[in-house]
Amino acid sequence: MQYRIGVDIGGTFTDFALIDDSNGALSIHKQLTTPEDPSRAVIEGIEALLARRNVAARDVRSVVHGSTLVTNAVIERRGAATGMLVNKGFKDVLDIANERRYDLYDLRCRYPDAMVPRALRAEIDARLHDDGSVVKALDPAEVEAVVRDLVERGKIRALAICFLHSFANPEHERVAAEIVRRLYPDLYVSVSSEVFPFIREYERWTTTAINAFAQPMVDAYLANIERGLAKLGVVGTFYVMTSSGGVVSCDTARRFPVRMLESGPAAGVLMSTFHARELGISNLLSFDMGGTTAKGSIVRGGVPRKAYELEVARHHEFKPGSGLPVKIPVIDMIEIGAGGGGIAEVDERNLIRVGPRSAGARPGPACYGLGGTAATLTDANLVLGYYDAGFFLGGKMALDVSAAKSAVDERIGKQLDLNLTRAAWGIHEIINEDVARAFRVHASEIGFDYRNCTMIAFGGSGPAHALRVARKLRIPRVVFPPASGVMSAIGMLVCPMSFQIARSRRTAANDIDAARFAELFAPIDAEASRFLVEAGVSGKDIRLRRALDMRYRGQGYEIEVPLPEGALPADIFGSLHALFDASYEQIFSLSYVDAPIEIVNWKVEALGPDPEFGARLKLGVEDGVGKKLKGTRKAYFPEQGDYADVPVYDRYALVPSDEVVGPAFIEEREATFVIGVGDRVKVDDIGNLVAEIAVGGGK
Repeated sequence: MQYRIGVDIGGTFTDFALIDDSNGALSIHKQLTTPEDPSRAVIEGIEALLARRNVAARDVRSVVHGSTLVTNAVIERRGAATGMLVNKGFKDVLDIANERRYDLYDLRCRYPDAMVPRALRAEIDARLHDDGSVVKALDPAEVEAVVRDLVERGKIRALAICFLHSFANPEHERVAAEIVRRLYPDLYVSVSSEVFPFIREYERWTTTAINAFAQPMVDAYLANIERGLAKLGVVGTFYVMTSSGGVVSCDTARRFPVRMLESGPAAGVLMSTFHARELGISNLLSFDMGGTTAKGSIVRGGVPRKAYELEVARHHEFKPGSGLPVKIPVIDMIEIGAGGGGIAEVDERNLIRVGPRSAGARPGPACYGLGGTAATLTDANLVLGYYDAGFFLGGKMALDVSAAKSAVDERIGKQLDLNLTRAAWGIHEIINEDVARAFRVHASEIGFDYRNCTMIAFGGSGPAHALRVARKLRIPRVVFPPASGVMSAIGMLVCPMSFQIARSRRTAANDIDAARFAELFAPIDAEASRFLVEAGVSGKDIRLRRALDMRYRGQGYEIEVPLPEGALPADIFGSLHALFDASYEQIFSLSYVDAPIEIVNWKVEALGPDPEFGARLKLGVEDGVGKKLKGTRKAYFPEQGDYADVPVYDRYALVPSDEVVGPAFIEEREATFVIGVGDRVKVDDIGNLVAEIAVGGGK
């Protein structure tokens, strides 16, 4: 078996990448997502790709899959009826939350509803101290009684078990879970000390509730894919991508579906980092824009930013605290509802608003001809001449120009007394500014200067908007790798197997020695490694990355301190204070050398070997390579004042050292690259399009 497949399910399209490990040959495919059953698009797409490339299913050794399925289910509340066990007196933790307003001056602040309704939360009269010692023992008979009531009265299919201080002592949760599983073997059970063993109960309980809520759906979904792959004859291993940029087995994904929240976008960031490493780029902005959302992630010093918290179901896109906090390891991304399917409408201020509502795959933009009537970004780009109606998806999906014009004119033009061109340009430019504004806010929060970085842009819509967004952010250079339109699917193929464990244990550094420090890390090392060993990774091939959340004694919040990779914990202990001081000073510009420090959280990531993946991808072209200049197309650029003939180039025919000066279009099957007036694009020696932004160009 020599082939591997990556699959990325988006809100509008599902992307596929097939690589032949024997020679690096890459084949790609893109088709509409099937929202009613996303697994159907996965199986149909794999079948089509294998047939087109004449590859036997038995020769596929692995399929790696990423999806925003869990994110969408949480936002839309498409999950199982979920119950919750909590300590007596703590039923309202999910409603009280953190008692913080995300906007002090907005009297209409709205928050998402709790994942578990109050009526389905049951109290257990047991209690632990914060050090894990028992205040009141757990009564098994009480657990049985309340769970029977939740199942028989509440008709729950999933249960979250969330007790105070279980991060210090999981025994009460463990015993309760055993009782529940014995009574109801088919009930899906999530335990907070396994899902997220961190201090601070609100975040831990919300994360566990989301995990329980998604388990039945994810289990059924993965089972559908497994059956479909078996029917095709695929005997290779099926893996799932996680939000942290690693790959896990299906069994692990079923146990922790909350870790799949941002799995598809994470693969795109990892692929951007891979390309940056090959190009010698240290600092970059990874920009992914598809049919539903736009994502940006900052890579600094060749390493993607990682976090242990994200928010879903936000009521306000740019306001932290307006959504549900989820504590999982994740690649740090800013995400907004801006994509090709973003619906354009006139808001209450009589201004154009685009997104976050999306037309999705069904009915899709008006130009898809699937019954959609709303004006979308894709419709606007088609009206502006940026897309070729006869070459969308390489000509496999014809677009209806007249439907796009009618939608933009009716929904925007006539309502604002704008001609068709100005209405379409307004939609296009508003998305550019929305994306740029979101990225500016994110960069200012972490102290990142875009003027000293490179953008790597990809996704079905990203190449059409990247250069104008880069100009707004004053990014001087943009790179478009080969097969940019499906890069997240390709990214699935460069990610190693990995699993991260984090546990809260407050410990004063002065109270332990090097031996005790190593002793405290040992069980976490073993637990993280166990998930990889169970998935078939040899113990000798596993490497560990460790980190600590630390603070000066008396502080309320902590910072993450990465520990030197490859070094043993006992050897690191002596330099622990210096490592913390350096990390603290990097963030706050000062440190307190003599102040005592304490460790709050202990983190370990176990990683398997990196998959073999050559830098020089050999992208197969079905119809051969034609002329470099395909022709011209009438298109609108504001710098030219009106529609004009714009040259159109075939990406597959361009060779290293070729140069294209904008305005121009460069087309591949899955994406169109819009080159602005004065921008210069060169083809480097490994096939990337490298664009230099014109100085003083359009804003």
